[in-house]
Amino acid sequence: MPVRDTATSNGTETTFVRTFPALPLMQQLVNLGKSLRLFVLSVGLGLSVPVSLFAHGVLLDYTQSTGITVQARYDTGQSMAGAQITVYAPDDPARPWLTGVGDAEGRFSFVPDPALPGTWSIQARLAGHGAMVHILLSPEQSEHTPRQQGYTAGQRALMTACVLWGCIGTALYFYRRRIS
Repeated sequence: MPVRDTATSNGTETTFVRTFPALPLMQQLVNLGKSLRLFVLSVGLGLSVPVSLFAHGVLLDYTQSTGITVQARYDTGQSMAGAQITVYAPDDPARPWLTGVGDAEGRFSFVPDPALPGTWSIQARLAGHGAMVHILLSPEQSEHTPRQQGYTAGQRALMTACVLWGCIGTALYFYRRRIS
């Protein structure tokens, strides 16, 4: 609500009209309602985006018999065709023991040196995406069942909660700045 002030200087009377930036409480509540509707709409649209757009995670599955076969794929199931595969031996985990390229299905096979028991590390990388798997080989180990990587349901729920918390915090931060 504007307030009128009158000042006199050198015999001249001047009228000033002052306005206050603070909005009435009802107007603030209406603006908050609009902000919350916009936020809910944004979150709803964000959650309805096809999962194929979020191909940032990489899964690296492996099977072991005489040799080891790894298959690199994104967390959407799409294979990482042409992924660069690097194998690190247990005796020198800083230097690549073998490097290669995955096939059209993202598969790569190799036979580890039986004289080097221990943890073998296999890394797959393609266009900034990557994953690493560690396989423990012992001399008495003959066969191994296939293993898969990925996020558990609890991990996915925690990541979703963190993203939502960040969105709410950001919305409230900008809402608070607008009022001030």
